[in-house]
Amino acid sequence: MQSAETKKTKMRATCKKCVWLILVFGFLLALVHIWSPGNSSRVDIRPKEWSPINTNLNGKLQKAVNDFQDIPYHIKEDAACRLARNTCVCVADKKTVNLPFSNLLWPQAWAHDISMAFLESHPDPKGVKQRRAKEYQSFQRRSYDPTDVLVVAEAQSPLQYPTQGVKVRPLKTIIIPGLGLKEEKQSNHSVHLTATLGTFDVAATVDRVYVTGVGEKQMTVWSPVLSALNRQLQFVTYTNTVFHPRTADTIQFATTGHSAFFTIKVGHGTMPTLYNFGSQKEYNISALVTIATKTFLRYDKLNDLINSIRQYYPTVTIVIADDNQHPQPVTGPYIEHYIMPFGKGWFAGRNLAVSQVTTKYVLWADDDFIFTANTKLEMMVDILEKTTLDMVGGAVREVTGYTATFRHTMSVEEGGEEGDCLHIRQGYHHVIDGFPNCVVADAVINFFMGRTDKLQQVGFNPRLARQGHLEFFVDALGSLHIGSCSDIIVSHASKIKLPWTKSDQQKAYDKFRYTQSNSDDNLHNEIYYFKNRFKCMTSN
Repeated sequence: MQSAETKKTKMRATCKKCVWLILVFGFLLALVHIWSPGNSSRVDIRPKEWSPINTNLNGKLQKAVNDFQDIPYHIKEDAACRLARNTCVCVADKKTVNLPFSNLLWPQAWAHDISMAFLESHPDPKGVKQRRAKEYQSFQRRSYDPTDVLVVAEAQSPLQYPTQGVKVRPLKTIIIPGLGLKEEKQSNHSVHLTATLGTFDVAATVDRVYVTGVGEKQMTVWSPVLSALNRQLQFVTYTNTVFHPRTADTIQFATTGHSAFFTIKVGHGTMPTLYNFGSQKEYNISALVTIATKTFLRYDKLNDLINSIRQYYPTVTIVIADDNQHPQPVTGPYIEHYIMPFGKGWFAGRNLAVSQVTTKYVLWADDDFIFTANTKLEMMVDILEKTTLDMVGGAVREVTGYTATFRHTMSVEEGGEEGDCLHIRQGYHHVIDGFPNCVVADAVINFFMGRTDKLQQVGFNPRLARQGHLEFFVDALGSLHIGSCSDIIVSHASKIKLPWTKSDQQKAYDKFRYTQSNSDDNLHNEIYYFKNRFKCMTSN
């Protein structure tokens, strides 16, 4: 029998150990909190179209436009008619020759009124017009580029000219905004304009102003009256003459003793990708989201995934890419099953599945995931709708209870002729304001939702047949704005199997999935070295 004193001594020792364990654990938690990247940074990434600076710039631009309004001008029809009026119309060519096969000899343009043809047969034409307008406004907010804002350098040199935000469509004409000359009065005032990919003209003429070089790459404008010269500069046009879908012309703008340069962007506008998903006040997940997956030798897991999805989202379309040697039928409502060549591979399957998606968003889920009450697709849609993110990842919970988000940041450091350096680190950039459980990162876990058109633009390298994940995010660097939310959770089917309990299919899958050969290593090295032009990479 132990004495009471001995028992008290042992209890005190046990308590001390517990206290020390609590202190050590608390210290480790504090270190994790301190070292956790981005924990003190919270950034609002909701779409923005305007700011006080933009308002100030717009006020200055309006002032420049309104100057010299009292000076008369004369419209020059042959130049002014080429300017965009934002009132495009579709008119068919009038048939002038009525002979057999005349369309082959003199092909004529036809016209089709898309609005009339579509809205006439639509049950809710007003509603669909409003939805399209709302979608387009959302697209404009997402694609807003601050460098497209028109900025005019006020005359300090004494030249005044636009420093950014001037754009022209290929082979079209614009008025160059913001040109001006601010100098002391003298007997003659002149400016010179020089272009490379286009020509100059004036959309109107001003009395006592003289222009040479009209229709050429170099044009000179001069006048004995400075105000008249500045009024004339408000009508200077630029016409792009060398077709290129995406380039820029550097314009030289000069006067005696001074010279300045600015660029005019030449290119087609960004074509919007809008989705007509109905007029529901709440998110209609079936109309907004398609679930995509790739399966190989795991039909049992795939069926578990489908059953779990149907428990929460009975009408969401599921697209399945299947490269099994002996495919089995996967049937049911709202299921699209695509058969691929045997062993075609992981990323090829992703490409196929995503290519068949017609909804605004696509959710990628591995075939051994299981949906739960915490797998809230509405939350993913909400953050994609309300922010500039192109993709948002969730979290995957293992049977052990551990939840992974696999958040990484990436950066590319220039390395000269030998190639660049890729740096990958665990962590994230900052917390998203308004979504406290969501952060911005460059790579996320294998459970993510993205804008379908953006994922299709990046694509998945089909050469990566057996293993690959970060390679996609390397390709997406600079193209996709990516987030991760820890409170949107999908479960992972158990991978814990005793060797003697594995089926033949499980053994075959493990052989395909986990057997790493020298050729696989060489492929990954080749992709990073040649395709991405890296000479090295670091990670933690």
